[in-house]
Amino acid sequence: MTTYEQPMPAYWSVETPLSEEYEYEAPLILDQYAPSTDVVQQRMLLILFSVLAIAGLAAVFVVPKLGVGQGAAAQSAAAAPASSSATSEDSTNQEVVMAAVAGAISPVFSGEIQHWAPQIVKWAADHSLDPDMVATIMQIESCGDPQAHSHAGAQGLFQVMPFHFVAGEDMLDPDTNARRGMAYFAERLVQTAGDVGKAFAGYNGGHVAAGGNWNTWANETQRYYTWSTGIYQDAKAGLTESPTLKEWFAAGGASLCQQAANRLGLQ
Repeated sequence: MTTYEQPMPAYWSVETPLSEEYEYEAPLILDQYAPSTDVVQQRMLLILFSVLAIAGLAAVFVVPKLGVGQGAAAQSAAAAPASSSATSEDSTNQEVVMAAVAGAISPVFSGEIQHWAPQIVKWAADHSLDPDMVATIMQIESCGDPQAHSHAGAQGLFQVMPFHFVAGEDMLDPDTNARRGMAYFAERLVQTAGDVGKAFAGYNGGHVAAGGNWNTWANETQRYYTWSTGIYQDAKAGLTESPTLKEWFAAGGASLCQQAANRLGLQ
């Protein structure tokens, strides 16, 4: 709150009304310095012309620039998904190529499997799988023989049963065989919540085996589980040779790989 040491003027007092002299002096003082009517009109016209001039300049320079900017932004927005998709696809392709050149699959796999390394990397990427998982399945199923077939009717590199294909598909075509086989394996991974061992068992014994356990598996599926998980673990351990794979060779896998080498011309 402000404290006044000097008394306020009389004309500020609520009780004392303004004098007649003061009441009429205020308009006289304003009139004394007020511009003439002509000057006011001139100033108004000047302001009006200034406003119009500014508006005109804005229409010429500002609006076109906004239009171009918005058009470019719209084009960028429209092109963004394609550009992003292309960039993502290019990035994936580069990773696949670089991975293949660097030996994306573990060195523990046999020479017949290494022959398919670039394709294995691509097939794995197509299904969001670890390339060593794909290589492990190919190692056990066919050892890289694209013409392999079983007495049960399984065909190709990944020994896929005929009912997994649609009419007109070539079951022995490597890309087709891999697409059907790895799609099935990816489903087993989802079914088992990422349990690689059970997914391997399910690849051999079906979705019922994937949902079961060792005690419910057939002998063939038990052996498949042992070989696949052992080879895969050796691969992920960073080994250059797999003790499990050597055991698999000794148990009969060597003859399968010899057949694959002959058909691939790797002698």
